Amino acid sequence: MEKNKNLAFDKTNYIWMLIGIATFIIGLVIMTMDTEDYGFGFFGITLGPIVIIASFILQFYTIFKKSKK
Repeated sequence: MEKNKNLAFDKTNYIWMLIGIATFIIGLVIMTMDTEDYGFGFFGITLGPIVIIASFILQFYTIFKKSKK
């Protein structure tokens, strides 16, 4: 059986995608760590959303990055 070598992404792209997903999950966890009512503290309003936006930027970069082959 022959391996399919026409994949859309390289191995490094998939690794960066997994890192982006992990960063997204970390951002959600940071938002739940807030001790203020209804998440109106620093973690829920500022830090968590910044980490989630960074994960989306990382995902877009990974998707549009060209492979070196």
